Amino acid sequence: MDMFAGSIAAATDHRAEEFQRVTIRARIVHDDTGVQDRRAAPRQPVEIEAMVREMGATGSEARVVNISESGFMAETDAEFEVGARVWLVLPGRERASAVVRWTTAGKIGAEFAEPVQPEQLITR
Repeated sequence: MDMFAGSIAAATDHRAEEFQRVTIRARIVHDDTGVQDRRAAPRQPVEIEAMVREMGATGSEARVVNISESGFMAETDAEFEVGARVWLVLPGRERASAVVRWTTAGKIGAEFAEPVQPEQLITR
């Protein structure tokens, strides 16, 4: 771990000649483990049309773009809250219960409630 100490000047009002000096102390951590992906299991890239539905609600169209035994990422126009319990429903295949862990700009990431074999969901 390296220590970084620096200072910046910030204007205290609209006049440029008045400044307040602020010192920022921060720790910069270098991760030299080579580990880039901290997921519980490696993801398989896929393109599968699916439905994602919150428990007790109607489904929303989604495209699963990666999947593993512990979770999936899907593109969808639907909005889900982090922590929502959802079903991943793939046409003609098993459905799986999951919890939404993150959302961003038309994508969701969810963790399966119980580990699944991706082959059960993506092949038949």
